[in-house]
Amino acid sequence: FHVRVDGPEHPIGDVILIPGLSSSPHVWDRITDSLKDRYRVHRIHVQGFAGAEPMDNATGPVAAPVAEDLARYIAEQGLNKPAVIGHSMGGTIGMMLAARHPDSVGRLMVVDMIPFMGAMFGGPGATAASVTPIADQTYARMTAGPEADYRAQAAAAVTGMINTEAERAGPLRDAARSDRAVSSAAFRELIVTDLTPELSHITAPTTVLYVKFNDPRMTDAMVDGIYSVSFRNLPGATLKRIDDSAHFIMLDQPARFEAEVNAFLD
Repeated sequence: FHVRVDGPEHPIGDVILIPGLSSSPHVWDRITDSLKDRYRVHRIHVQGFAGAEPMDNATGPVAAPVAEDLARYIAEQGLNKPAVIGHSMGGTIGMMLAARHPDSVGRLMVVDMIPFMGAMFGGPGATAASVTPIADQTYARMTAGPEADYRAQAAAAVTGMINTEAERAGPLRDAARSDRAVSSAAFRELIVTDLTPELSHITAPTTVLYVKFNDPRMTDAMVDGIYSVSFRNLPGATLKRIDDSAHFIMLDQPARFEAEVNAFLD
């Protein structure tokens, strides 16, 4: 990854912002503007996403290596327990970082991500092993079909993740400029990665923001229950459902998101 840093000469702390799959640091523009007078803000741009050259992400997994490099970045930059905020796949990376390098993270916010996305594909009782065939089939479809079909499906997915039509242009552009192989490999990795057993290693105060699933059969109570069970190994986590928003909470509910971030940092 590479990093864009904004902030004052003498910040009160550091905040690391990690975007999701095929996203760019620009999804964090609004919250960066609200924080950069007080905090030093580090916006991560994952190689292979949103026009960045794939480089080391051209083959193999993406999330886990980024988490390891983030731990190295924090140490090399001398950051003192920064706050880490990750959206979607960025939330997975944040959980990996906080669980595997607990001394590196001061506090963690996960934005609309569960620790085992494979459960959404394999149902109750799913394991990383049981969803691997599904992940492999999904990866094959994403990499083997016509380019036009892949791009159309990616655009449709992004459109469904943002309720506010005026906010879709940037993420759609990011997805269109993301490397197909990197995005496909990262998506497969997310399906087979189960961080549930590792949550107990997280020592940083953790807040999880989430929205109701885009499925009319799901009630608020059902979604609340899924998140409660998903984070059962991190009983101190604060779980908050954000209503009237799709997956990109920072775009659909920017004022509420800013309030939640300020409360989280304070």
